[in-house]
Parts: sequence; C-alpha cells; structure tokens
Amino acid sequence: MDYEETLSYLFSQLPMFQRVGAAAYKADLNNTLQLARMCENPEEGMKCIHIAGTNGKGSTAHALASVFQSCGYKTGLMTSPHYKDFRERIKVNGEFIDSEYIVDWVDRYKSRFERIQPSFFELTVLMGFNYFKAQKVDIAIIETGMGGRLDSTNIVEPELSIITPIGFDHQQFLGDTLEKIALEKAGIIKHRIPVLIAEGNEAILPVFTSVAESRSAELVQVKASSIPITTDLKGSYQQRNMATVLEAVNRMRMRGWNLPEENVNHGLNHIIPQTGFMGRWQIIQEAGPRIIADAAHNVHGITTLLENLKEEHYSKLHLVMGMVSDKDVKSVLSLLPSDAHYHFSQAKLLRAMPAEELCSKAGELGLKGKTYLSLEEALEGAKKATGKKDLILITGSIFTVAELI
Repeated sequence: MDYEETLSYLFSQLPMFQRVGAAAYKADLNNTLQLARMCENPEEGMKCIHIAGTNGKGSTAHALASVFQSCGYKTGLMTSPHYKDFRERIKVNGEFIDSEYIVDWVDRYKSRFERIQPSFFELTVLMGFNYFKAQKVDIAIIETGMGGRLDSTNIVEPELSIITPIGFDHQQFLGDTLEKIALEKAGIIKHRIPVLIAEGNEAILPVFTSVAESRSAELVQVKASSIPITTDLKGSYQQRNMATVLEAVNRMRMRGWNLPEENVNHGLNHIIPQTGFMGRWQIIQEAGPRIIADAAHNVHGITTLLENLKEEHYSKLHLVMGMVSDKDVKSVLSLLPSDAHYHFSQAKLLRAMPAEELCSKAGELGLKGKTYLSLEEALEGAKKATGKKDLILITGSIFTVAELI
C-alpha cells in the first residue's frame, strides 16, 4: 500500500473515536499491552512527561515540547485528535512523522494486529512509541486521548505526570461527577513519580491527594504566577497553562535536565512555529472583520473562552458553530450570549449534530441564528453579515475548527 491507501486502511478498518464515537472506546489496556509486546515494548526506557486533563493539556504539551526543543533536546510529541493531517499526532522536534515510516510500520505489523482488532487510537499510540524509539528522542511529551487510567498511553513510566484542569466531558466513559472523572485522570499517577496538579482543580484535590499518597508520589499543586508569563499562545487562560509548564520545568531540572532560563523563555515564545500548535484562540484574520477560532467544546472550555472574549473589542459578535452529538450540548449553549448572531452547521463526521437540531436546541435557550449546509457556507454567511468592527468566533468542536482553519 502507498501512504494514501495506508491512511484509508487505518481510517476505515479500525474503530476511530474521532469518527464514530463510543463504538471505538475500549475499557481496558489489554489490546494496548498486546500491541506493545508485539512491537517489542517501545515504551520501555522512554523518557517522557505524561499529561492528562479535560482542558489545557494540548497547550501544555505543545509548550513543553517547544521548551525542550529550545533547550537542545530531541523531543517527541504525541497529541490527539488531529486537525488536518493524521501525522500531526506524532511529531519529533515539530516535524510530522514520516509518511514512509507509517506505510512501512503498518505493512510490517498489519497481519498480526488484525488478530488483536485494536482501535485506531491504540494503534496510533504504539506507532508513535515505535517512531520515538526509532528516532532516538531524548524525551517525549505524551498527551492522553481520554481519561487516564485506561488510556492507551498509560503504559509509560514517566519522569513526571501532569493533570490539567478537570471538567465535565466524556461522562459516559469517565463518570457523571467531577470526583469520578478526576479519579480516572488520576490513573496516570505512578509509584514514586511526582505529579503536578494545575490550578483550577482545588475542589477535587482530595481525589488526587489520596491517589498520590497511595502510590508514594509527591503531589505538587501549581499556583498561578503573579507575574505575566510571556508566550506566543493567545488567550489569557494560557497563563494558567504556562504556570504549569514552568513548574514542570522546575521539577525536571530537579531530575537532572538542563533547562536554562533563556532557552525556556525562547521555547515559550516560539510554541507555534516550533510545534505547529493550532486551534486555540487562533487568529484567522486580524480585522475587517476579526476572525478567531477556538476549539472549546465543553462547559469548562466555553467558560474559559467567554472570559477571554471579554478582552476583545468589537461592535457585534457572530458565532460560527458546529458541535458533536455526544457532548452536553444544552449546557454549553446555555452559557453563550443571547445578543450574538449565530451561524449553525455541522462538521463532516458521523458524530456531528445536524445543524437544524443544534439550531433548535439553541432557539429553546433564546439564541437566534441560521443554518447552513456546510461550515464553509456558515463562515461565508457570517462574513457577509458582519461589519469591519465586528468579531467572528468559530467554536463548538475541534472538528468545526479543523474544517475552517
């Protein structure tokens, strides 16, 4: 198979949560462990930082990858989902995984992993670990896909664990209370491995404290910095993420990593060019009208987005929105401003909520807008309805943002 055929095989043959949702979820690590043994356990001996959380883990992961790159370390980065290109999920020093490697790796193991019937994510994780081993990375920054305890990435033995802010998301898998969700995220805490708990988790700190104590793991509660942290990531909420990154840097220094302050600052201010970070308060167009994309898709994310919106100056606000059906759509919509103009559509995936249904739910909450056949048409509709001093905000789903950036 060539690269396009290999991707088609991966997307069509393996259950993929990004595309089909719950049918792709595996409630144990059995497949992952079998795949790891089949691939000669590439995770063993891999130096890494492991990150779980509901919001902020992608920003934190990319920032840490940029910092380690700036400090001269060959750095692997594993994140999900991807926006435009499958290879975004696996990078080394900001460069996508080589397409030839993907073809060769799938060809090498295809007949064997078909017996295991892994999910798309399980396979991607092992592919990434194998690639990092082949590339001889000095360190890998690993973001969980969902949860923590049963996430496929949770076979690593990290240098440091990080838990970013917890909110309601994927309740059908992780639990219907913040305490239950926190317990799943706490599953990444390892025996005698320090764990950082980001600011914003104070209400559920006892959950993390209990798990950390049971595993003799030092728990560090991150505090917000009183001094603004400079970074090229836009959005005031990034200050909390950067505070977590700087605490992680301190802890890694204590473990012997050479992370000079000047290089760290360079990394924090070059996250976008060094890692290809996208989708979070990303400015698509500066003016005439100003257009911003943010992939917030749950209550916590939308709350943070609205706080950031207060710092913007505009005449009228237009939201281009698409959401997925397995989210708490009404809770998200209930937070949105009633005086904004809405342009509803849906992303090109099975999980997407039909635009008419989204518009109807919004209407029940007093939000007024139009529906469009495609997100591209929705954005064009918003542009036609705005003045030069207006603001267009693209949000509601990673997949909505992915189609339009």
